[in-house]
Amino acid sequence: MIIVGARGFATELFDVVSEKTTDIAFYDDVNSDIKGYIYNKFPILKSEGEVLKFFESNKSNEYTIGLGNPFLRFKVYEKFNSLGGKITSIISDCARIGNYSVCIGEGTNILPNAVFSSNTSIGKCGLVYYNVVVTHDCKIGDFVELSPNAIILGRCTIGDYTHIGANATILPDICIGSNVIVGAGSVVTKCIPNDVVVYGNPARIMRKI
Repeated sequence: MIIVGARGFATELFDVVSEKTTDIAFYDDVNSDIKGYIYNKFPILKSEGEVLKFFESNKSNEYTIGLGNPFLRFKVYEKFNSLGGKITSIISDCARIGNYSVCIGEGTNILPNAVFSSNTSIGKCGLVYYNVVVTHDCKIGDFVELSPNAIILGRCTIGDYTHIGANATILPDICIGSNVIVGAGSVVTKCIPNDVVVYGNPARIMRKI
């Protein structure tokens, strides 16, 4: 499996991936100071040609995205699919996923101690950090990032490409639009439109994106 990215979240995701397979490579064609191997064992691929060779030699085209920014994840998703890659979800065995009516989209990664209640959904290529709680009847879109300790309470809707900051709380029945940034520690008490940055307690719109 290829983990796209070689720093930050990619190394956190590696901890979960390495529990499931040891045939792992990283991909980074941006940072020139990252090369060779990570942990003296796992190769860092630097070009599309190396990606294709890895797919062929391992007889697997699985990849997962170890980048935080929602729009970067979208670009990676399109690029690797065009190379014949198969996006793969990485879900920690230590996450708690409800037994009934939970839908997790392709390529969504869920780290340890996250909780998804029954009757919840998240779209493709989402990123769910440690200790996130998503309670009943919440619907989360594509390429959404939920930072550590974010709490999404009942019947909320979150649009595509939105980032919920660490320790933020979304109160019940709130609709948050697409391409929204909710600042760390915010408490969202009212519905939020598309393309804005909000933060505070209660959260207020601070600027447009």
